[in-house]
Amino acid sequence: MTSAPQAAADFVKETAPGFTPRVGIILGSGLGGLADQIEVVASISYDDIPDFPRSTVEGHAGRLILGRLGGMPVACMQGRIHYYEGTDPRDLAVPVRMLKLIGIEILLVTNAAGSFRKKMGPGSLMVLSDHINFTGLNPLKGENDETFGARFFSMEEAYDPILREHLAAVAKELEINLHEGVYLHYLGPNFETPAEIKAFKTLGADAVGMSTTPEVLVARHCGLRVAAISNITNLVAGMSKTKLSHEQTLECAKLAAADLEKLVIVFLETLKRELLKAHLRSTENGND
Repeated sequence: MTSAPQAAADFVKETAPGFTPRVGIILGSGLGGLADQIEVVASISYDDIPDFPRSTVEGHAGRLILGRLGGMPVACMQGRIHYYEGTDPRDLAVPVRMLKLIGIEILLVTNAAGSFRKKMGPGSLMVLSDHINFTGLNPLKGENDETFGARFFSMEEAYDPILREHLAAVAKELEINLHEGVYLHYLGPNFETPAEIKAFKTLGADAVGMSTTPEVLVARHCGLRVAAISNITNLVAGMSKTKLSHEQTLECAKLAAADLEKLVIVFLETLKRELLKAHLRSTENGND
């Protein structure tokens, strides 16, 4: 019997024969505009992909776009699935495993998040250095699939240090202020209470949101390198007079959208050059 990730991957490969993405991108709430910059090879609705979980949240288009961005072949998920939508946690492993099976080596995740830092307000970008999974849920719970990875695996460097340094260098070149910090995943769909926010700050969180950790857990389990960027859309509860809402999240996500798009595109352009250099060195050493 074909597994759900394999069935999804087979369908995608049949839809775009001969196309192999190197980087997977997952776009968070209000960040789907980056997908418009892709030189499209194929655009596939999640509804058409066999055994693929559906996205039901406003601001998540629910499309897989294959093409080139910054010259890099990419597979871009325009919208994601969240625990709070009622999806079985194990089903959240399907998208990332599908991306792995169609060829990606690096996963770049984006999200919309609230900030604990006054100097990192709406319109800021933060690269994730680590995360706190406060949901108590894990898409890898249950029988382990050894074809993707071992049961027990390290999360010490969940967010690839080299990719983080690379993003920081690109941001500096573009004169974009890229913060770095710890992201806390809150289950949602409600926003956090002021008392919860105080607790999360004590735990060491710099930003909070309702996604990302499932994808990162699955990606690291199957050996993918990961980088993640939070688009800061608000200050957390108790730090601002602005009433939190999903509409406000979508609206404020536009503040840093242009910076995020520039950052990702130039990151991919320079990453492509680095990967090409590595390939050439490998060929010269007779390892190809």
